[in-house]
Amino acid sequence: MKKDKILISGNEAIAQGAIDAGCNFYAGYPITPQNEIIAYMSKHMADSGGVSIQAESELAAISMVYGASAAGARSMTSSSSPGISLKQEGISYIAGAQLPAVIVNIMRGGPGLGNIAPSQSDYFQATRGGGHGDYRLIVLAPASVQEAYELTRLSFDLADKYRIPVMILGDGILGQMMEPVELRPKTKTIPQKSWALSGCRGRKPNIVKSFFLREGALEEFNKTLQKNHQIISKNEIRFEEINLSGAKVVLVAYGTMARIAKSAVAKLSSNGKKVGLIRPISLWPFPKTAFNSKDKKLKYLTIEMSAGQMVEDVRLAVNGRNPVEFLGRSGGGVPTEEEIINKVKKLL
Repeated sequence: MKKDKILISGNEAIAQGAIDAGCNFYAGYPITPQNEIIAYMSKHMADSGGVSIQAESELAAISMVYGASAAGARSMTSSSSPGISLKQEGISYIAGAQLPAVIVNIMRGGPGLGNIAPSQSDYFQATRGGGHGDYRLIVLAPASVQEAYELTRLSFDLADKYRIPVMILGDGILGQMMEPVELRPKTKTIPQKSWALSGCRGRKPNIVKSFFLREGALEEFNKTLQKNHQIISKNEIRFEEINLSGAKVVLVAYGTMARIAKSAVAKLSSNGKKVGLIRPISLWPFPKTAFNSKDKKLKYLTIEMSAGQMVEDVRLAVNGRNPVEFLGRSGGGVPTEEEIINKVKKLL
């Protein structure tokens, strides 16, 4: 039976995905190009029994998420690049307190205030933690409005499962574009959180903190975090492969850039060129296993809306077995299909 779809923007799909996942607390602060998330949550959260707050600043918003997560709520915040930078201390605190939370970054051009054009220049910040200390975020990169909805729902489950912040990393194109989306029934069962600060009548008090003064205590805690990271690295790798069999050049791109790369692969393949695509969906953990080709003549071409960030993870994954080339534009520039095709023809 054909299911109904609704026409919705990427930002709105993220917001609806959060509501359908059982998000019951949201705090954000306006910044282009993600303002539709705040507007949507403000309009619809009350209908689902949740709370939506437009905070007085990015710092306040992430601090509110910390508190709500500590109390057991399914919590989310969203922003765009400069706003995410302001939240970094709070994100480190959330990671250090082992709290689940979902953080959405709809990237814009930088550094500094930059512009409001789409970009992918926050990859380093997202995949390396971003704030102080030895921590990571699970980072998911949707490439369509439907995937924005699905991955947002997944992010709440992963955050609760591993007690870790999860970031949805999109860009201004994905946030603003509109596509048909098939919604699924709302999540009915949310995991019990025995560690939450929910009132301690009849049990020992729970403590949520990221402050360890006793000698050696912080090191032991960090070992616990690293063990969790190792488990995530084994279990939560996600990627898409297209036309890899017999490929002489394999494009590597994520998010919106992968859509353009996929179109270039289709055109090149129709002209008899042996070209494939690897699309990382989990940026951390990075899908290293996708780059284990034994064909020494194979070439990789990483394409990004940045000066070159994910390309470093591709080179680490390839580990010198194959050449890794790069094509990118920064400051809001977007590599075109024609530029990709011309680059591939030179490599072939």
